[in-house]
Parts: sequence; C-alpha cells; structure tokens
Amino acid sequence: MNNDIPAHVPGGQGEVMAHAVDACVHCGFCLPACPTYALLGDEMDSPRGRIILMKEVLEGGLPLMDAAPHLDRCLGCMGCVTACPSGVPYGELITAFRGWSEPQRTRSPLDRAKRYAILKALPAPKLFSVAARIGQFAKPLAPVLPDVLRSPLDLLPEHVPAMQPSAKLTPAKGQKRGRVAFLVGCAQQALAPNFNAATLRVLARNGIEVVVPDGQGCCGAAALHTGARDEALKLVRANLDAFNPDDYDAILSNAAGCGAGLKEYPMVLHGEPDEARARAFAGKVMDISEYLNGLLLDGTLEPVVPASKPLKIAYHDACHLAHAQGVKAAPRALLRHIPGVTVLEVPEGDLCCGSAGTYNLEQPELATQLGVRKAKNILSTTPDLIASGNIGCHTQIQSHVRRQHSAVPVMHTVEVLDLAYRGEL
Repeated sequence: MNNDIPAHVPGGQGEVMAHAVDACVHCGFCLPACPTYALLGDEMDSPRGRIILMKEVLEGGLPLMDAAPHLDRCLGCMGCVTACPSGVPYGELITAFRGWSEPQRTRSPLDRAKRYAILKALPAPKLFSVAARIGQFAKPLAPVLPDVLRSPLDLLPEHVPAMQPSAKLTPAKGQKRGRVAFLVGCAQQALAPNFNAATLRVLARNGIEVVVPDGQGCCGAAALHTGARDEALKLVRANLDAFNPDDYDAILSNAAGCGAGLKEYPMVLHGEPDEARARAFAGKVMDISEYLNGLLLDGTLEPVVPASKPLKIAYHDACHLAHAQGVKAAPRALLRHIPGVTVLEVPEGDLCCGSAGTYNLEQPELATQLGVRKAKNILSTTPDLIASGNIGCHTQIQSHVRRQHSAVPVMHTVEVLDLAYRGEL
C-alpha cells in the first residue's frame, strides 16, 4: 500500500511503520484470524481495517481520536501475522504506532490513573505480590464493583503463593553441557513462582548451567504495547546492559509475551545507536520450550519417568509463542516425549484467549468473551490437564475454566516436564 508516512513521521519508527503499511495488499486473509473481527464483524476492527486507519492518521488525513477506539481494541495477538501471505509485520506497525500516538492522546483522569498503576505494578514483582494479596480480601466484592476494579480481581487466583526468588546461579547436574541466561519475568514471580523453579530444575537436570544476571528487569513489553515508549526504552536498555549475549549459549524466557518482547528490541531501537547491540541480543533469545526441544532433537534431553496413568493434555498455543515467535511444534514435542501422554488439539486453537498483556484490564468485556470461548473450546476436548507457556494465558484460562465449574489443572509446559522428571505425573 503506497504511503508517505516517513514525510510525516521522520526517523526509525516512521520507517518501521511505512514498511509494514507498504507490505499490505488488502487480500483479507487476516480477517478470519482476528479475534476482534470474529467477535464484532467490523472491518475497522480487523487488521486490514486498522492498517488503513493507521495510515490515514499518520498521513494526517484522519483525526487520531476517530481511529483510537478501533485501534485500542486490537489485542496485538499476531494471529494476522501467521495468516498473512504477504508477510506484513503488523506487530511492528501497531507497536510503533502506539508509541508514536500515545503522547498525543487525551485520556480521562481515571484512565490515566489505571494505566499508571498497571505500568508501575506489573514490572515490580514485590509490589505486584502485595497488590495481589490485598486484592484477595477485596475479591468477594468483585460482583458489585465497576469494571475497572472488578476485572483484575476476577483474574486473581484463589490463592496467591509466596514468592520464590531465583538463585543467581543454578549449577548443572552431572556433565555440564551448556550455559544460559534466564529472564525471570515480572507478574509470574508473584502469581506462579513455580514456573521459574520448575524451569531451573529441568535445565539443571539436563546439564545446563543457568545464570540470572544482575540488573535485569521487566522486558518492557507491557510499556511498549500500551504506548509508553519512553518507559519501555529505559527497560530495554537496562536489559541490554544486564545480558551480554556472548557469555551464553542462549538467553531464555519461559513467558511467551516476554520472549516476544525481547525479540522486538531491534525494532524498538531501529535507526538508533543501540540497534546492533539489540540485534545481537535478540539473536540469542529463545523460549524455554524451543531450547529444550533442541536438546530433544539432538538426542541429549534426559529421559523422563512415564506418567503414572494415561494422561490427556490439552495444549493451548499462547499467541506470542505461536504467532509472534513461530514456536508451535516444540512444546507439543516435549509433552509427547513423556510416555503415557496424549496431546489434544483445541478447537479454534489459533484464536487468542483474551489475555494479551494488559488487554483484559483495558478491554474487559471483549477479553471476557474471548476467555469464555477459549475455556469452552479447551474443555470440549475433555482433558486431564491443560498446558500452556505464558503467565497471561495461564491466568486467563484458569480463571475462565474455574468459572465453568471445572477443576482441570492449568500448568506451564515446563511444570509438566518437571513433574515427569520427578516421577510425580
């Protein structure tokens, strides 16, 4: 699609957006892959429609606030990226656009306060844990509270576990076969600390030394995807300083959203002095399932104890793992590596669960519709267990599965593997 965006938005981010718009040929393959189009049936709430809206705003032909409602409803799930035959980097476009447009927007005091609270609490695990524990006491009041307060309370688990700080160095067990750096994440340290504990145990069991570098912090994805570009840049540069890619075989994340965020660093810093450093960093980033599947493929993954009985596991594709990172086969292969496990495919498996970072806090009605739809599709497979690879999906799915009066456990893929290694599956 021809455009003159760089004339209106000079610099690296203008180039990023212009390249994405130019790649779109209006074919429409993205429409059925878009969750909001599936719910609303409105062309302007589809990737193709949003690309046109962003182009018109960037070129000065449409007021930002006329386009904002449709753009705000985008989950950023990247389902359209997988479906697009032209390779349109839609994720780069919507992320860069939000960073460009947010400083120009006028928001209500309540909306500003909500966004401020989200961006301060999510990257700070200890603060988030305190907030979650306070929320436990307010949870019974959720039905009578406004959406802005009810939505985060509805997502809280029945019990907020104690945080488990990750060791700075986890030595390999037996023969050392690799050395990796590990991003410990933010909200999951408060909501699901066993994700990290299981990750460290599984890696060590396979002869991998794990380093948790000092100075690391939030990946910056929440800030970046909500348009808080200046805040995101601080977090991005802090992580570039903390992780020296030359020191490790890989830089691992066990949260799909974080891993995708880390891989976006070159785009975020396009045209800036740190771009080359960001590319070297992003080139080492891998999801935990991707890394472990590499060991499986080369025959060095340690054997596991068979499941105690036949086990049906419904695997949910986290959008930022399947679509943003293109990792779909690896987690399934790891689960099938466990004798006695059958992996179930979920109907509409490519459709987002509605979590999408802060989406279920900013668009609670649409997020709830998608959460209900996802939970029903998963439960229709009659699984014994549900597995996924992202804290946001885990929280959203667990919440909606429980609302449908199901006690099927929801776990991270690496937690399942960890139980198999310990003979507890």
